[in-house]
Formats: sequence, C-alpha cells, structure tokens
Amino acid sequence: MSLSISGRPGSPTMTGLALAAVLCLGGCGEQHASDSTAGAPTGTSRSTAAAASGASPYVEPGAGDGAPHYNENNGYRRPGAMSPASATDAAWEADRIRPVLKRLWEQKRWDPATVRAALLHLGYEEGRTGSKGKPHGGTLVVRAMNSRFTDGREVTPEGALVGLRVHTDACVTAFVQKSNYEVTTNGPYPETGCFEPPSGH
Repeated sequence: MSLSISGRPGSPTMTGLALAAVLCLGGCGEQHASDSTAGAPTGTSRSTAAAASGASPYVEPGAGDGAPHYNENNGYRRPGAMSPASATDAAWEADRIRPVLKRLWEQKRWDPATVRAALLHLGYEEGRTGSKGKPHGGTLVVRAMNSRFTDGREVTPEGALVGLRVHTDACVTAFVQKSNYEVTTNGPYPETGCFEPPSGH
C-alpha cells in the first residue's frame, strides 16, 4: 500500500496525517474475533470460549439434554425398532385392547387383577417367568404402576401397567389409572422388555 502526503515537513498538518496513516496501517493483516468467540482472550479456542460461557464443548448430536455420553447412558431407555409387518400386527392388537381399558376406566376399575382378567378374556396367555426370572411362555403381563417417591416416601399409585409381547420385535404397552388410560405400540427395551424402564439407572 502506498501513501502520498503533500505539505511542508514538520508542520502540524503533516505530523497529524502521518500519525493517522501509521494507525491505519497498523491494523492491516490482524485477525479479529468472530461473533462466537468475541470477548474471549487472544488465542482462546472456540471450545474454550464455550466452556467459559457454561456451554459444553462435548455435546453429542441428538443428545436430549446436551450432556456428554447422553446417548450411551440412556441407550437402555430406547425401544428397539419394529419391522413394518410387526408394527402392523402390534397396531391390530392395540385396537383390541383399547376398548377394554376404556370400559374399565369408565367403570373406575383399574386394579391389576381386574385388568388382567379382562384382557385374558381376549385370549391372551399370561406371561410366566422361569426360576432365573427369564420369560417362560405367555405374552401378557399386567402389573402395578411403577412406584415413586412422594413426600419422602415410596408410593405406588393406583392403576395397572400392561405389556403384551406381539412378536420378538413388537409390543403393545398400556396403562389405566384414575386420571386416564393409554395404549401404544413399541419395540422391546433392551433390559425391561415391553415396559419402559424407570428414570435413573
């Protein structure tokens, strides 16, 4: 870059122009912080700036809360995939179960024994477990709702959970309780079969 200044050497005008030129040229070639790292000390990387702002530089794509290892730690809470044919069969079974649970809910009868008896009338066989807790025949499991801590003590709410194994890759899961009922389809969970595992592991 060339600069041409006319005037008498040593004059105030000449000195001011020369000083302005030096300041302008002094900024050439410098890199300035992008918006994402603005305000960070020179030499600070984007991940260091993110950590300084409280954001994790290790966020996994698709991670629910952005925590490191979220997907790995919550793999047990993801149901398996259903084949299209199995999904169709599971939807058909869900349509059989839904009116039964609706009727029981309207009658205010949602205890596990009553729900189990009503669903066995549809022709399902009650699921059994072997000596080591492994499934041993039958496809239907009806049990009490999951317990939870309320006011410092463990409480089991009124109602029943339903799990029906339609195929090795397909389930119908449902519940009926005082406030509502619901019937859905899903693939089995790695550790808990048809039932969604409780939070925490």
